[in-house]
Amino acid sequence: MYVLKPADTRYQTLNVYIPEAYFSGGSIDGYTAQTAPIFFPNNIGGYMPATAGQPENDQRAGGKPNAIMLALSKGYVVASAGARGRTEANGHAPAAIVDLKAAVRYLKANDQAMAGDANKIISNGTSAGGALSALLGTSGGSKDYEPYLRQLGAARANDTIFAVSAYCPITNLEYADAAYEWQFNGVNDYQKIDISMLDYKVERKLVKGTQTPAQIQLSGSLKALFPAYVNSLKLKNAQGTPMTLDANGNGTFKTEMEAMLLQSAQKALDNGKDLSDQTWLTIQNGKAIAADFAAYAQFVGRQKTAPAFDGVDLSTGENQLFGDARTDKKHFTAFSLKNSTVAGSLKADAHTVKLMNAMNYTSPTQHYRIRVGENDRDTSLAIGLLLSLKLKNSGKNVDYALPWGVPHSGDYDLDELFAWMKSVAMK
Repeated sequence: MYVLKPADTRYQTLNVYIPEAYFSGGSIDGYTAQTAPIFFPNNIGGYMPATAGQPENDQRAGGKPNAIMLALSKGYVVASAGARGRTEANGHAPAAIVDLKAAVRYLKANDQAMAGDANKIISNGTSAGGALSALLGTSGGSKDYEPYLRQLGAARANDTIFAVSAYCPITNLEYADAAYEWQFNGVNDYQKIDISMLDYKVERKLVKGTQTPAQIQLSGSLKALFPAYVNSLKLKNAQGTPMTLDANGNGTFKTEMEAMLLQSAQKALDNGKDLSDQTWLTIQNGKAIAADFAAYAQFVGRQKTAPAFDGVDLSTGENQLFGDARTDKKHFTAFSLKNSTVAGSLKADAHTVKLMNAMNYTSPTQHYRIRVGENDRDTSLAIGLLLSLKLKNSGKNVDYALPWGVPHSGDYDLDELFAWMKSVAMK
């Protein structure tokens, strides 16, 4: 247990693994028991409860060693924390991020007694776990979480971490619906993934369909909300160009999104991939020269119906995330509350919603690696780009990319991940 007063002993546990060489005073890749960074992966998916991870072969990756095994081989001390999740009465927001913060505090408080350098904790997660990894980074040291941490008896230590790895983070839920419809408005056929839990593992089932007239109308209304949000952030790209959208959803932010897709496509072309089937992409002499974002959305296809996250019928996992012990599912946006089809539905309080969004915080954590697959349709590509731009505009070191052809997934480029970790850890 990483807290004195655990709310759920099934999940609030921490598995710590130490490379064998460190028990005999050895070193690995320049690291020792005292200097090795601490790799801090979570197994959270769909904001479900998750047990602490362990070294094993990943069957989803063809039986290759998972990230924990690879981290140990490269000299990292590994600390993997379990966390409560939305399907438990005490696992609604902000339980998961509070648990991860409590685990970080445990590591910080026991730094002198344990192997690894707790000043160099590097988090890693995918999907909801990626969102929590990012939030763990941006919200480090925030007093907003103190009451929850005190209630659990968390260690009195700082919870700021050193670096963040986030794969396809499902974050910024307040604006995720508007972002999704900005991308997919006009695409009405969908292939929806229903998520359930089986033996502590997230299971996904594909369901095909077409949006109803009511959903199409909601899509248009949500798309119209996105430009004002983007403009309110007052972000700039690397060239100093303000990131804006007009009332129709066009503008420099959209151009930046297309530029990121072009960058992904060019890398694929340079690696010898045949992209002639990508009807949204213009290629001349082996160079990707133009991308049509609307055509791209049609090509990859819609995965979720409108609203994608705050369901008007309270049917989504995110609705359950923002419930509480009395009311299992709640709305978390004014839009869906207004359009709710459930009589007597309630809205989560604004503070709880704030606690779950990495965009709402800026901590001392300096290093971020964000990967969103070019073929990821689980959330709008805009969400990852906005997070990347905000972090860069805050002076952070951000490595952001859209790996070509990759769907909603994580840990698919572990060699590259650990190379990045090495580069920032040695700075």
